[in-house]
Amino acid sequence: MPLLILLIVMLVLCSAGSALAAKPSEGLFDLDALEVKIAPSLPYVELQQGDETVLLMRHQDPGHTIEPPYQKTARPCPPYCVQPMQLAPGVETIGELELIDYLQRAAADHSDVLVIDSRTADWVERATIPGSLNIPYSQLDPAYAKPAQIAEILQLEFGAVAADGLWDFENVKTLVFFCNGAWCGQSPTNIKALLGLGYPAHKLKWYRGGMQAWEQLGLTTVSPGAASD
Repeated sequence: MPLLILLIVMLVLCSAGSALAAKPSEGLFDLDALEVKIAPSLPYVELQQGDETVLLMRHQDPGHTIEPPYQKTARPCPPYCVQPMQLAPGVETIGELELIDYLQRAAADHSDVLVIDSRTADWVERATIPGSLNIPYSQLDPAYAKPAQIAEILQLEFGAVAADGLWDFENVKTLVFFCNGAWCGQSPTNIKALLGLGYPAHKLKWYRGGMQAWEQLGLTTVSPGAASD
């Protein structure tokens, strides 16, 4: 097991005061014995964040609470209005286990999946979901971005093909979007902008819970260049 993963696990478990104990003869934690698993048969997931391996797991401290600013429940509407469960016809709304599956698929070589953090850079710098790619809503929405900028993302990131002034989306990637939570409009803005361009709805997924729901479950987040639990 990579040294970085062991160090992360030791820091998480030691800081959390977990009841887990290393075997004295081996000096290693048994990751399969984690008390707070993601799912019964899924204790943790290994993902790449840049050149580093990140251990995606749930916080092991029973007293752990939601990190700021996601503990807030009152935000003015507009603009922070509750989003519908069904964002648009054909666009699937997913939960955490489905998102984790997409993160694993996105990590594979020559993957046809991208998990996209639609938030602006100041939010991403605080923390994001490991394995995701930041494409702010302002880079896909024609109200903010120039056509050439949108076209570059469609071709280089999503696999769309420009032909005679039209877009060919036949072989595009499946895109999974998230932002700050059910009150956040940044990922819905990205999704609606792509639908307006003709992107197939069945290739668009939405993690509605976003960072707030992710934090509520104590799942791993990362900041640029570093991992945190």
